[in-house]
Amino acid sequence: MSDFPFQKFHFIGLGLIGGSIAKAIRKTEADAVINVYARHPEKLNRALSDKVVNKVTDDITDIDPDTDVIFLCAPTGANIKNLEAIKDTISDILITDVGSVKGDIQKAVDDLGLASVFLGGHPMTGKEKTGYESADAAILENAYYILTPSDKTKPEYTERFTGFVKQIHSIPLTAAPGKHDFATAAISHLPHLIAATLVKSVKDHDSSDELMKTIAAGGFKDITRIASSDPSMWENICRSNTENIRVLLRDYINELEKTDKILATGDFDKINALFKESGAYRASMPEKGRGLIQPINRIYVDIPDESGAIAGIATLLAKYDISIMNTGITHNREQAEGALYIEFYDEETMKKAIPIVKDAGYKLIL
Repeated sequence: MSDFPFQKFHFIGLGLIGGSIAKAIRKTEADAVINVYARHPEKLNRALSDKVVNKVTDDITDIDPDTDVIFLCAPTGANIKNLEAIKDTISDILITDVGSVKGDIQKAVDDLGLASVFLGGHPMTGKEKTGYESADAAILENAYYILTPSDKTKPEYTERFTGFVKQIHSIPLTAAPGKHDFATAAISHLPHLIAATLVKSVKDHDSSDELMKTIAAGGFKDITRIASSDPSMWENICRSNTENIRVLLRDYINELEKTDKILATGDFDKINALFKESGAYRASMPEKGRGLIQPINRIYVDIPDESGAIAGIATLLAKYDISIMNTGITHNREQAEGALYIEFYDEETMKKAIPIVKDAGYKLIL
């Protein structure tokens, strides 16, 4: 008999995160039953042909009474409406979600009398592309998966779901819903707003010949990469976690004003201290585990400025069946990058490529 904690799953919505969880379940427990509700079932034909799911229905109340876990995988507003639609058709079934904000959904389950069977969940992972077509069980591996039980959640549900998270190779963490929302506002929601406003500031101050835009490659483009995130998703996140974001935003503005005063008074020793303190804290952050903001799997290579140099590296990597996601020349090298950058689809591929490129005599700057 399988030691997998659950056997029957029901997904309401199946996009990138839900699809990745479903694929991880199928990979780990081949005989699991995975049913899905979708407003447009035809969009999940691939999930059926992949044999990831057993059934897709457009009837939201069509839930097997023997279901062990219901995953809410739509945006928060839609999840609440879906909960309202199914509350009279479910009994003692564990319900979880995959959203990055817990306040609104937790209030809704409390109001609906479902608090004892609800366990908030937040897999801290993702991709630049959304939808089931981009789903991949691998994005859950070594990713933090935060569980947010309330004081009414059945302890046995938290215990069993923690075991489930481990089985799909994620790293379970537990936090109260409010603490979770404040933490994600600090390490994800606010940084996205900062990146977006920083890019806008450069756009607003750029000259007619776009000098700023031209030299922005390298460090600036890396630290503002998240400004290219899905606008609709971030509108919804900011709408759902407004107060926490505003508290942190006001504190950040205060820090910027302190820095402005340091610059105005010429007390540059404090700038030195600022970078020392921030650098030490950043260095103390754990390397293990994926976070909300996904890393760039990129290496920089010094190559000669001659015809065929880039093609030579591409051919070298192709010889070892290593796929390149993106490559290009870095003209702004203020961060000591090499002239050529190479991006890979995942960390494992990047780690495989590094010794191959080094052994071929190229100088790498990681």
